[in-house]
Amino acid sequence: MRAFDADFAVPAGYLNTPSVGIPPTPVAAAVAEAVERWRTGADRPGDFDEYVTRSRAGFARLLGADPADVAIGASVSQLVANVAAALPAGTRVLAAEGDFTSVTFPFAANPGVTVTEVPLEELPQRVEGHDVVAVSVVQSADGRIVDLPALRAAAEAAGAAVLLDATQAAGWLPLDVTWADWVVAGGYKWLLAPRGSAWLLVRPDARERTRPVAANWYAGENPWATVYGLPLRLAGDARAFDLSPVWLAQVGAAAALEYLGGLDLAQVRAHNTGLADLLLEKLGLPPRGTAIVALDADPGRVAAAGIVSGVRGGRVRVGFHLYNTADDVERVLRAFE
Repeated sequence: MRAFDADFAVPAGYLNTPSVGIPPTPVAAAVAEAVERWRTGADRPGDFDEYVTRSRAGFARLLGADPADVAIGASVSQLVANVAAALPAGTRVLAAEGDFTSVTFPFAANPGVTVTEVPLEELPQRVEGHDVVAVSVVQSADGRIVDLPALRAAAEAAGAAVLLDATQAAGWLPLDVTWADWVVAGGYKWLLAPRGSAWLLVRPDARERTRPVAANWYAGENPWATVYGLPLRLAGDARAFDLSPVWLAQVGAAAALEYLGGLDLAQVRAHNTGLADLLLEKLGLPPRGTAIVALDADPGRVAAAGIVSGVRGGRVRVGFHLYNTADDVERVLRAFE
C-alpha cells in the first residue's frame, strides 16, 4: 500500500507497531543493499560512519536538538544505564507504575538508588522530594501519555532531573522535550528502523552527570584514532556515550529518520489518533488522543479477525501508524461481534 508518500508492504490488519514497526520500501531496500555489499565483501568499516552521522542528525532533527548532543546505541536500557550508573548513593528516583522495565531496571540495578513508583497521572504532583524522574512519554502497555508541561514545571520547581523515554512516541507524536536532561528512544517501533538502533539526547549541562559505562573506541573524538592504547580519550560532546554501531541497523535508521523528518508529524498524529479514537468510538468508549489502544478482548478472536496485535498486561494492544486505515478498525470490530 502507499501512505504518506511511501510504499509499505505491510499486510492488512497489522496493528503491532508498538512491538515492531514496518519500514517503507526505501528503508528496507537500503538494508537489503547493505546486506548484498556485506555478502560480496564490498564494504569497509569506515563506510558506515556516514550512516551513523545521518541517523544521529535525523534523531536530533526529530527532537529539534543539536546532533552533537546525541549519542548512538543499540537499545534503550543500554543508553539509560549511562544515566543510572552515574547516580550517587542516596539518589531518589521517581517512576511511573508499570512503566517499561528498560526505563526502570537500570535505576533499580544501582544499589545506592531508591526507586519509587506512583500512578502515571500523579507523577507531576509527586516530584517534590525526588532527585530524578524517569518515565516513558507514552506508556507501552496502554498508550497513556504523561503530562509533559506539568512534569516540566514540577521538575523545575523541585530541582529534579528528568529522563524521558520517547520510544513509543517519537515518530508519530510531535515532541517538545529538549528541556529534559536526557531523552532516549529505540528505533525499531514508530521510527521504522531496524532493531539495534537507539539514541540518547544528553543536554550539555547533563554530560557531567552521565557516565560512559560502555566506553569504547567509537566514543573517541576521532574513533579511528582511538582504537588502541590508553589513556582514555573520549569525545567532548554526547558522542562520548556512543556504542560501537550496529552497522546494518544504522543503515536502515539513517533512511528511516530522513523519511520521517520530511513528514508533518502533526498530520501523522492526526492520522494515527484519528483511527485509534474511531475504534474507541465504535466500541462506545471515550477518545484518548493516543495511537495505542489496550482492549479487553479475546486475543484468539482478534487474531481470527485478521489482526496482528500484542498482548500486554492481559489486554490486547493495538497501535495505529502511517500504513493503517479505517479497514483495520473494522477488522478489530469483527472480534467483538
